[in-house]
Amino acid sequence: MFNIAFNTFKEIVRNKFLYLILFFAFVFIIFSILLWQLTIWDDNKVIVDFGLAMIEIFWIIGVLFVWSQLLFKEIEWKTIFLILSKPIKRYEFIIWKFLGFSWTIFLIVLFQAILFLGVLFFKDIEINYLIMWSLIFTFFKLEILLSIVFFLSTFMSNMLVILVSIMIYFLSHSFSLLLTMAERTKNEITVYFTQGLQLLFPPLEALNIKDVIWSFKDFHFNFFLFNTFYSLVYLAIILTLTVIIFNRKKFER
Repeated sequence: MFNIAFNTFKEIVRNKFLYLILFFAFVFIIFSILLWQLTIWDDNKVIVDFGLAMIEIFWIIGVLFVWSQLLFKEIEWKTIFLILSKPIKRYEFIIWKFLGFSWTIFLIVLFQAILFLGVLFFKDIEINYLIMWSLIFTFFKLEILLSIVFFLSTFMSNMLVILVSIMIYFLSHSFSLLLTMAERTKNEITVYFTQGLQLLFPPLEALNIKDVIWSFKDFHFNFFLFNTFYSLVYLAIILTLTVIIFNRKKFER
């Protein structure tokens, strides 16, 4: 079973898109060091915001345009029949495939985080606990998005998976605005509907603390514990649903 995760890891490492991400990581270092000369605003804020945003954006693209294709390739190239013909249960295939992706994300986000923190150290910018938690939450956001891609891939085409995942990503970051708009209607049904809808979507907005690093620092530690727990529970639910659908899926030879 470990071979599934390891082979997934090797398949991703051989992907040329991965090296494109690493190339842009190095470009980011150079650009970040010179960034203070290009802005009239607080250069520390710009460098931190830019770095955290780039780490997330590069890997959102990676999850959507690389990860979403791999399961389809397994089916299209009929390699999934070879895998499932072995004494491997379908839930094991999904879980270990997911772990292989996750290990790749973890290693390269870690690599990019080290580069990013190196830039902050070089620029003598304070590395506070919110920056560290923002990096951790970025990893959770990518993991949740990856689980959603896995889930959608069990019953949608590749293009639909990408489009729906993008929609979920942006909607999940917009519920505070949607709730404000619902409250302005002064319609309790609309408010309750929006609150209920929010429970179905991943907690990406709560994990998006990079936007408030410079404006709000009075976070209680329970906030980080709760959102970590919430993220893990959401991951578990989505992966369980993925396994249920994948177990019932019929593949045509």
